Amino acid sequence: MAALEKVKILVVGDSGVGKTSLVHHICHDECLSTPGWTIGCTSEVKLYDYKEGTPATKSFFLEFWDVGGSANHENSRSIFYNGVNGLILVHDLTNKKSFTNLRRWLAEVLGSGKEGNGSFSAKQPQKQPSNRDSWFEFSIDIGEGYDSEQFAGNQIPVIIVGTKLDQAGTARILTSSRGLNLAEEIGADMINLNSTDIRQLKSGSLNARKLNAFFDKVIERRFYSREVPQVQQSTGLAESPKFYDRSSKRKMV
Repeated sequence: MAALEKVKILVVGDSGVGKTSLVHHICHDECLSTPGWTIGCTSEVKLYDYKEGTPATKSFFLEFWDVGGSANHENSRSIFYNGVNGLILVHDLTNKKSFTNLRRWLAEVLGSGKEGNGSFSAKQPQKQPSNRDSWFEFSIDIGEGYDSEQFAGNQIPVIIVGTKLDQAGTARILTSSRGLNLAEEIGADMINLNSTDIRQLKSGSLNARKLNAFFDKVIERRFYSREVPQVQQSTGLAESPKFYDRSSKRKMV
């Protein structure tokens, strides 16, 4: 039997948002009772049937790289970002800051806005008043200097996962005149779930269908797409053929 091909999926987000529990749930179809803190990076592998139930079905290995979110390792974790084929951005539905920080994680992985010391240079969202009712209102305050083309040219499929739905009550994503929904901005799908409930990713459920569509897209971009340029090994990101004058927001030829 020929060796199965694989894709590398990076899982990032703030420390404590539930990345390890999510990966364990996806790979083993069971809940992780006592997740530990990830130091550096851990990996899990799942056998996945691409386009299951169709004549085009084919088995692949999904390799999940669960990167620790501690700020203490900010300058060294870039070693795990090479050759990425897909990206899962994880946030905690009870922690607004973990959602607004997803923009920073995206910038770090894609190499956008990084300075020599590996720190983030993307404009930080203005601090919002804390929410005291049962609605967890997540918005990104763009501000005057926001560059809408910051992530233009990204060829890596992305999905955004909100965790701890059982603790958040009714969760929603809000946009405003000064904010953008990050999922819409980067063309990513979005799911919210409780990783301690095995039914959340049950086969045939909406969450499972969205996740499988993301996996199929990762495999298609890696092995079947002829339009997408070859992925760079240094960042896992294809070069965009467009250039933007950031000062005037005009597309240049």
